[in-house]
Amino acid sequence: MIRVAVVGAGLVASHYAAGLQRLKRAEIEPYGVPLAKFKVIKDYVEEEVVSAYDVDANKVGKPLSEVVKRQLEGVVPVPPDVPDFEVREGVLASSGAGLDKMFPVRGRDQKLPLKEAVEEIAKEFKSDNVNVVLNLISTEPAEPFGDEGKLAKALERGEVSAGQAYAFAAYLAAKDSGKPVAFINLIPTPLANDPAFVKLYEDANSLVLGDDGATGATPLTADLLEHLAERNRKVRYIVQFNIGGNTDFLALTIPERNLMKEKTKSSVVEDILGYDAPHYIKPTGYVEAIGDRKFVAMDIEWITFNGLVDELIVNMRINDSPALAGLAVDLVRLAAALLEKGVKGTFYDVNAFFMKNPGPKEARNKARIKAYYDMISALRELGVIVE
Repeated sequence: MIRVAVVGAGLVASHYAAGLQRLKRAEIEPYGVPLAKFKVIKDYVEEEVVSAYDVDANKVGKPLSEVVKRQLEGVVPVPPDVPDFEVREGVLASSGAGLDKMFPVRGRDQKLPLKEAVEEIAKEFKSDNVNVVLNLISTEPAEPFGDEGKLAKALERGEVSAGQAYAFAAYLAAKDSGKPVAFINLIPTPLANDPAFVKLYEDANSLVLGDDGATGATPLTADLLEHLAERNRKVRYIVQFNIGGNTDFLALTIPERNLMKEKTKSSVVEDILGYDAPHYIKPTGYVEAIGDRKFVAMDIEWITFNGLVDELIVNMRINDSPALAGLAVDLVRLAAALLEKGVKGTFYDVNAFFMKNPGPKEARNKARIKAYYDMISALRELGVIVE
């Protein structure tokens, strides 16, 4: 089995936990799981959620099955075999600012120094024999450390983000147990883009994948820009925005959190076009009534032959959390397969397809259609995809 710890018991985690069981029960087709049509050496039926962490006092101490039912009630059927272990108390770290305006917060670092809380979680990962940690917490403000020494000192001072704290806990679990662990970072916090974390994971024969899962508007924008670049059309501007009503969009009303998402969404423009076309690419609003089915709008204008101007306008509604949960199903089994093949540090070919800001640092974004075929080729060469 692939033993999975989920960090952040929100909507994405609920769709992942419920959808995974529905896949195993053959109640749904694996639509939204990109590599479902390939034979991968690790099957998603091997995935098993063994623990979950959160800082919402309404979830901590409650059975995961209860949390999932509460969040998905009236949306999708929740199978009876969703795990019923209690959601554990997570850490707030430097990411707690503003969360108390959304829900009552509860973190173990309110009682313990952050470093001790991280070591405690590392012991739990180790005791649970966790293979993969899935980071699904809300977008947070965070900056890369660059080297392990700065990271270690910041942890001592309690000056790391929650995502960085969980990633360090997973590294400690791998180091102490001698068994590799994969950390999948589906939020914008720079982990696969931070040489400090990549080096730590490499030293522990472990793997960090990231950063920031790409589900809807960003991969579409990347492919449209590739289409225009291949035809040598000059892009005059790009406008793309998202409005949603789930907890992550609520968190993005805090400016520092919104800035992190803006960074990962905007990085695609110059990487693909080769120049920085004027652009506005941001998650721009929260409207509770929209719910999880976010509204996406895009406007791209370009110069074509003979100096004339063309324009593309796109409007979409995307079920935000299920889209990311479908990617998580693939990423968990790919991470386990890559570890089995001895891959450590990070792995650009997977990051380039699945993430908005693919690590390692200085790696370029590319059109997702290119990234897809490059990834398939790399996974075949490694023996992760077999015919």
